[in-house]
Amino acid sequence: MNLISHISHLKSIYEKENVWGSKLLENLSNDLKREFPEMSGFSVRNLKYFKFFYKFYKDSFGQQVVAQIEDNEIRQQSVAQIQDSELYNLLLNIPWGHHIVIFTKINNQKLAYFYIQQTIENNWSRNVLELQIKSQLFERQGKAISNFKDTLPQPFSDLAQQTLKDPYVFDFMQLSNDFREKDIENQLIIHIQKFLLELGKGFAFVGRQYHLQVADNDYYIDLLFYHIKLKCYVVLELKNTKFIPEYAGKLNFYLSAIDSLLKDENDKPTIGIILCKDKSNIEAEFALRDINKPMGVSEFELIQQLPSHLKSSLPTIEEIENELNK
Repeated sequence: MNLISHISHLKSIYEKENVWGSKLLENLSNDLKREFPEMSGFSVRNLKYFKFFYKFYKDSFGQQVVAQIEDNEIRQQSVAQIQDSELYNLLLNIPWGHHIVIFTKINNQKLAYFYIQQTIENNWSRNVLELQIKSQLFERQGKAISNFKDTLPQPFSDLAQQTLKDPYVFDFMQLSNDFREKDIENQLIIHIQKFLLELGKGFAFVGRQYHLQVADNDYYIDLLFYHIKLKCYVVLELKNTKFIPEYAGKLNFYLSAIDSLLKDENDKPTIGIILCKDKSNIEAEFALRDINKPMGVSEFELIQQLPSHLKSSLPTIEEIENELNK
């Protein structure tokens, strides 16, 4: 007897014996463990998750989907044609633990599909998935102010736009109130893996304070990347201030220099990103409107370090745990 048949059989028994309420899942869990001792995942808690999963996605399919388990392999057999086969395939391609994160932290199917697709594309671990949901990646991705539609051909402009976020969240850094731009650079390089994760898939780090020489003068780019998927250099300028139009002019100069001195004939046009503490969207749009080099403007957010006199007054993790144990 396969799993589905056994559950149906147990259901009919419970109905006859009127075994419902809090005992239903407990009885079902024990029976499934006895019947399928070589399998795991039949705890009461997990059975509740199965139910949540079904309720979360049931409206997305035209007909019921039956999972048959034979010879330790999961074979999917549709009772009738599935309306959304793309969604069906998505659901099969992430681990169960990732599903639990999604349907317990998200109440919108549109968001769920987005994070499932991103998990598959970027091969996220469960912890990374939780981090991206917490930082509201969906709401931030592709939202930066840019001039890509006017400076890049389709569909390259759309792909480039999707690489930008607004704001970028650097919550892995801790800085005092009087930090400078170079302090931010230092922290980003120290936490380069987390920084690249926040930038998104495809960014490869080239260098910090990257040296350029133009007309016997020395210039230094804050951070230089190469985007493997877009096949172009990406110049990132950090500004620990509110955005002002002059920043766009300087970045335009850097992009021209990279295109002339570094860009290969097979590379796409170099893209620039200005990261600042604050900006006016209208002002940023005006600043980029007549610039012929592709660039975007985004904000960044940091978690500032607490002053020492406040930090010392807060309980430690050990003190909290001891108090809870009491």
